[in-house]
Parts: sequence; C-alpha cells; structure tokens
Amino acid sequence: MPRPARSRSDGRHDPNSPFKRKASKPKGDFRERQPAHEYVLDVLPGLEAIAENELADVPLARDIRGLRFWYPGDMERLNRLKSVVAVYRIKAWDVPRPRGFLGNQQLSELATFVAEVARVGGHKSFRLGAAGKESSVMQRLASELEGLIGLPHHAEEGELLLRFRPEEQGEGWEVLARMTPRPLSARAWRVCNMNGGLNATLAYAVLKLAGQRDEDRIFNPMSGSGTLLIERSLMGPAAAMVGVDIDPAAVECAQRNLAAAKREIEVACVDALNTGLPDRSFDLILADLPWGDAIGTHGGNEVLYPAFLKEMYRLLSRQGRLAVITHEIKLFQGLLEGSTEWYARELFQAFSGGHHPKAYLLSKR
Repeated sequence: MPRPARSRSDGRHDPNSPFKRKASKPKGDFRERQPAHEYVLDVLPGLEAIAENELADVPLARDIRGLRFWYPGDMERLNRLKSVVAVYRIKAWDVPRPRGFLGNQQLSELATFVAEVARVGGHKSFRLGAAGKESSVMQRLASELEGLIGLPHHAEEGELLLRFRPEEQGEGWEVLARMTPRPLSARAWRVCNMNGGLNATLAYAVLKLAGQRDEDRIFNPMSGSGTLLIERSLMGPAAAMVGVDIDPAAVECAQRNLAAAKREIEVACVDALNTGLPDRSFDLILADLPWGDAIGTHGGNEVLYPAFLKEMYRLLSRQGRLAVITHEIKLFQGLLEGSTEWYARELFQAFSGGHHPKAYLLSKR
C-alpha cells in the first residue's frame, strides 16, 4: 500500500510560506576565523626559494612576504616544515632602543608574548639573542622576564630563544621568539651524530630538487649517519633504497638513526667504489661527498672524486639522476668541464657551518 504524501499544512516547504528554512552558514575552515599571528622562517642562506615554495603549500598562511607571513592555524603544521632551520613568532614594539622594553606597559606586553610562546612550545627556560646581550639593559630585561613568566634564564642553553632586532620596516624594535625548544633542523630521529654529518635541511633541499618518483631505485654511497636516506624515505615510497659506507662506525650510526625514524632501509659496510652491483642498478644516486676537512683530505679527494664519477656512471640507469653535495667546488667543476659522460646543472649554493657547499644534479649524456 503506498504511503500517504507528507502533509504540507505547516507550510515549511512552501516557497511562499512565512516558515522559511534558515539559510545555511557559509562553509570554511574555522581556523580562518581565529586570531592570526605573524611568523618568520629562519633558513640556511641559499635555501630561501625552497623554503618559500614549501611555505606556499601551508594552508591558511597569508600575507606572505618572502619568509614572513601571518598564520591562524595550529603551530604543529608549521613545525612540520622541512626546509627551515626554525620558525619564529614575531611582534614589534614602538620603542627606539631595547631600553624601551623596560617600561611598565612594554614589559608587561613582552612578558605576555613570551609566556604564550612558551606555553605553546613547551619551553622550560629562555635566553636572549641580541647584539650586546651582556649589557646591563639586556641583563635587567632577562631578570625582569624571569620573574614575570616564571621560566629560568639560561644565557647559553635556554630553550626559548628571543632575538631582538630593529624593525625591518619601521623605527621600532621587534622580538622573534623561536617556537620550538630545538631548531627544526635538529631532527627528532637524529640520535647519533657523525663528525661532518649533513645538515638535514640541505638534504631535504637536494631531494626536492632532484625529483621524487615512487618507482626510483635509490642508492646512497658514503651514507654516513643516514641523513639523505631518512629524509628521502620520509617524503614517500620508493621502489628500493640502499646505503653503503666503508666505515663500520658510520653504518652503526645510520642504523641507530634509521631505527629512531622507524625506517627499514638496508645500510651495509661496503666500499662504494667496489659494490659488485650490476650495471644500471639505480635510478637516483644521492651523495654527500667528503669535503676534505671533517672527512677526507683535499689530496685524497683528487683521487676519490674521478673514481666516484666513473663508478656512479656505471651504476646509474640510462635516464637516472645523480645528486651531489660538495664543498670541493673547484675540483668537482673541473671534472665536469668538457665531460663526455655527464650533463650537469647547479641546484643551489648554501651557507652551512662555515662552509658554502654546492649541490649539483647530473644525468648521462
């Protein structure tokens, strides 16, 4: 038996009825309606463009001016940025010099700002980073903040780094507060450090520019503490990944870091120049070559580098890529000039730890 039609006597579905259905609220991310704060990214010089590209993919980031922007969302999203050294929340005051922060209103506002950052970041102490931080004014400012926010001031090891500097555009001063107790470049998975270990943000930058393909068979000769392998594995799947190093201590260190990162990647104690692997075994080879100071010598590199390029040419597939980071720029570029085997292009040059390494991407001619 058919069901009777629903009565429309209440007029709720009648377009001419006074009982109109309420208009639905416009949909959107609720975070867009939250108060936004201003932030700035700290990056290794030379990696600015890579950081800007990564920032452009952060939902809700707005009014982006280079590495400076406004953001109303969860700080956890910013803490996942891979190309940056640190994220700072930033706020400006209309004071002509740091002494102005000791005024009652300014000091109260500064303490509120610092306390909020500490609450979000979980910092247990703070320190000041500014020219003249040993001056009587800065020492008094540290003492006053210590009493107001309830965190101890540790001049060298404080977790919440506060940087004071003149405004970029204006006549006042601004304070930058690092949002995490440790720099983002100090990856949580790094439980073992090797002398001369690669900065993780450099590794990420090289990997992004080398191209990410799920079908890549990846090889990391001279793998050291495993930075390139771990950073690549965290970016997504690959057909295969393997690393080798001639130093047993490096292999053990890499295995510890891989375990901390929960990555299952084979790393073996093998000479990268004598692996015994078949020709064209890999589609992407990633190498942080010895720079001749912390690891290796300049004289030794003059022998190592040509042998390395010859062996990697053998191991690389016809359409494969070889990504190299080195500070032996003159030596490496000299080997590439007039090469009948390699096409090469420079990816970037960065400043890191007193060095100016370059990254290159090579392919077979």
